[in-house]
Amino acid sequence: MTRSPITFVCSCEDTMPLDGRAIARGCAGGAPRLAEQLCIAQLDRFRDALAEDLPVTVACTAQAPLFAEVAEDAGFARALDFLNIRETAGWSAEARAAGPKMAALIAAAAVPMPATPLVPLKSEGVTLILGRDEVALRVAERLAGTLDVTVLLDGSAPVAPLRSAEFPVARGRARAATGWLGAFEVVVDGHAMPRPSSRAAYDWGPRRDGAVSRCDVLVDLTGGTPLFPSHEVRQGYLRADPADAAAVERALGAARDLVGEFDKPRFIAFEAGLCAHSRNKRTACTRCLDLCPTGAITPGVMPNGVRISDSVQISAEICAGCGACAAVCPTGAASYALPSSESLLRRLRALLLTYREAGGEVPVLLVHDAEHGEALIDALAREGEGLPARVLPLRVNEVSQLDLAFFLAGFAWGAAQIRVLMRGRRAHGAEGVLRNIGFAQEVLGGLGVPEHGAPRAAAIETDDPFSLGEALAALPRRGLPFPPATFFAMGQPREVLRQAGRALAEGAQRREAVLPMPALAPFGLAKVDTDGCTLCMACTMVCPTAALTANPETPQLRLLEDACVQCGLCATTCPEKVISLEPRLNLAPASGQMQVVKEEAPFCCERCAKPFGVKSQIDRVTARLTQGGHWMFRDPKQLALLRLCEDCRPFAATDSGVDPYAGPDRPVAKTTEDWLREAERAKRNLS
Repeated sequence: MTRSPITFVCSCEDTMPLDGRAIARGCAGGAPRLAEQLCIAQLDRFRDALAEDLPVTVACTAQAPLFAEVAEDAGFARALDFLNIRETAGWSAEARAAGPKMAALIAAAAVPMPATPLVPLKSEGVTLILGRDEVALRVAERLAGTLDVTVLLDGSAPVAPLRSAEFPVARGRARAATGWLGAFEVVVDGHAMPRPSSRAAYDWGPRRDGAVSRCDVLVDLTGGTPLFPSHEVRQGYLRADPADAAAVERALGAARDLVGEFDKPRFIAFEAGLCAHSRNKRTACTRCLDLCPTGAITPGVMPNGVRISDSVQISAEICAGCGACAAVCPTGAASYALPSSESLLRRLRALLLTYREAGGEVPVLLVHDAEHGEALIDALAREGEGLPARVLPLRVNEVSQLDLAFFLAGFAWGAAQIRVLMRGRRAHGAEGVLRNIGFAQEVLGGLGVPEHGAPRAAAIETDDPFSLGEALAALPRRGLPFPPATFFAMGQPREVLRQAGRALAEGAQRREAVLPMPALAPFGLAKVDTDGCTLCMACTMVCPTAALTANPETPQLRLLEDACVQCGLCATTCPEKVISLEPRLNLAPASGQMQVVKEEAPFCCERCAKPFGVKSQIDRVTARLTQGGHWMFRDPKQLALLRLCEDCRPFAATDSGVDPYAGPDRPVAKTTEDWLREAERAKRNLS
C-alpha cells in the first residue's frame, strides 16, 4: 500500500484561521497535520515526520531555512517542499473563507515542475571600459587588481595621462557591439593609441576605423546611447552615467563578480522544424522578431543575403527570459521552459479544480511574478486587508510568457476572471501577453459570455499594493454561465488552445461557433478563389504546418483549418494570387477535418492514357503559348507534346522528328570586313 506524502499547515501562532476539512481537499491522500507554532514549540512534530521517510511539504516559506537545516541534520533524503499560504491566503480580512484557497494552493504546489536546462557562460575577467573622462580611469584603477582591464576613451574631453601605464588606455568610439557575458565583440572607429610624450592630456597617435575588441565584460561609462536594446538585461554589459557616483559604484561592484563559470536558464525551448518564419526565400511569420526586446532572435537570413535556415535563430546566451516569443508563437516552435507550458497548465488546472472541489466559488486568477508580484502581495497582507479569499495567486517566472492557451484553459477550468499583475511602468516584452488578453476577450465575447461590468481578462498595472487590493475587491462576483471543464492539458499549447476553446463553446452551447478575430491571431482560414486556382500546388510546398496539402492520388487541394497559423506563406507564394487570409477561430469539429478546397479530374496522356496534371492546366498553358507565338511551339507537333506524359513525350518527339531545341534561323554574323565593305558601297552610291 502506497503511503501518502505529509503536509504540515501551521496557523503561525493563530494569526490565521485554518479550515482543516477544506484544506484536506488539496492534500494528496489525507488530511494535513495542523500546528500553531511548528517552527519553535512544535518542531519535534516536524522531526518525527522526517523519520517516517515520506515526502514532506510545509505550508510556510518564512521558516524554510530552519526546516531545511533540521532535515539536513536528520539525514532526510526525501523531497522537502515549501509553499506560502500565510501572505497569499491566511493574512487576509477574508481569512475565515480562505480554506478552499489554501487547499487549491497546496494542490497546485504538489504538481511537479521539471528541471530547466541550463546555458553555461564563462568569463575570464577580460574587461573593456568605455569612458569619456577621468571617471573611467578611476574605475579601471580599482578593478585592475581583479580584472584584466582596458580603457577606451571617446576623446570628447581632455584626460590627464596616468603616471604609469598599469593597463592599456586607447582612444575610440564604439560603433557597434554584439555578444554576451564572456563573448563580447566591439567595433571601434577612430581607434588610436596614446603618444608616450603626452603631458597635460592624452595626445593620440594615428587613427583607424573598424578596429575590433573582444572582451568578457563590457563597462559603459560614456553616458551616451546604450550599445544594446534592453541593455538592463544583457548579462555582462554594465552601464552607468559617469556623473552618478552611486550608479558607478554599483557597476564597479557588479563587475568584480563577473569572473568564473556561470549557468543561466535556457528560457526558451525552440524546435526549428515548426517555425513558420520563411520558406523558399519568402519571409512569412515575424511575430517573435517584432516583439523580442533584447535582440536575441534574428532571422534566418544574414544582412548580406546569405541564408542560414528557414527558421529564426534564438540565442540562449542573450535571451533574458521575458517569454514574449513563446506568448505569440503560432506553431509552438518557441515555447517557454521555466517551467514548460504543459507543466504550468497542469498546475493551473490543479489550482482551479481543487478550489471548486473544496467549496470555493467564482475564483479570480491572479498571475504574478516573483520580484514584483510577491512583494506587492506580501505588502498587502502585512499592511492592508490581504488578498480576497476568492483570488487565487499563481506565480510564474515572467507574466509576459503567458500564451493564449493559458487564458482560454483558465476560463475553461472555471476562472471567473483572470488578472495579470504587471509593473506600473510596462516592462519589455509585455506587448505579447496584452495581445493574448485581447484575443481571449474576443473569444469570450464571440461566445456570448457576459462581462457584468468588468472584462473577464485584463492586466493590473501598478506598483501600489493598496491599488492592487482595491482593483481585486471591485471585481464582480459573477462566474461563467456554465460549469468548468475537466480536460487534461496534453500536447503543444496550440492543441490545448483548441481543447479549451471547444470546451468553452460546448459550455456556451455554441459548438459550431466561428468567431472573427483581429489581425495577428494565430488561427484562421486560407481562402482560395477556386475560379483562379490552377492546382499548381505551390502553396502546399511552402506551408510549414501542412494546413494546405495535395492529394497524392488525384488533383486535389485540401485544407486543415485547425493547422493554419496565418503566416501568409501560401498567399505570397501563389503565382495566381488567389489566396487570402481570414483570421478567425473555428470551434466547429469540422475545422479539425481535412476539407477539399478544389479538385479536378486528372488529364490523361493522349498516347498511353496515364493520368497527369489537370485539363485546365494543359489548356491554359497551350492557349498562352499559342497566343504568345512562342518560337518553340509554332509547329502543331510541338504543341501536341504538351498533352503527353513525361514517359511518352521523348518517344513522340523522336518518332515525329521534332527537335525540341530547334530555334528560328539565326542571322548571318557580320565581320569587320563586312561592315567596311558596306560602308565603302554607301560612299560610292552617294557620289
